[in-house]
Amino acid sequence: MNYQIRNATLEDLDAITAVEATCFPAAEAADKNSFKLRLQTFPESFFLAETMDGEIIGFINGCMTNESVLKDELYYNVSLHNPDGDYQTIFGLDVLPAYRRQGIAAALMNHLIEISKKRGKKGMILTCKDHLIHYYETFGYKHQGVSSSTHGGAIWNDMLLHFQ
Repeated sequence: MNYQIRNATLEDLDAITAVEATCFPAAEAADKNSFKLRLQTFPESFFLAETMDGEIIGFINGCMTNESVLKDELYYNVSLHNPDGDYQTIFGLDVLPAYRRQGIAAALMNHLIEISKKRGKKGMILTCKDHLIHYYETFGYKHQGVSSSTHGGAIWNDMLLHFQ
């Protein structure tokens, strides 16, 4: 599968919103306005996977914070983004169903891990559902227990990747 990873732009907004709506239940999915604010506030931490013919098939995004756990308010309040924060968050790692199990999600994650290391971050944080704990552990994330997050009414787990 030929694809590239690149920074997202505001011109990608409709496609990003459509991918999110496909990948997450409505209660958990970010809306177009949320993505617009994210792209305006932390474009340096918003990457797409795009086929060679221009189809956006996945993305990864998140702000930076000094917190070592991902708090719900970070999803909704872009003013909490701290470009000099110690931790890169992951708000979402989305890949369209037709393109899953081809290493695209892993490529997006590894891309942001490498960039975060180069930026001197202490690590990365995310929340995930039970069935994804093992997946994120393959990148070196450690399960920190059940999260206090109530995002979308789901049960989440705190995951922390500490850079050595």
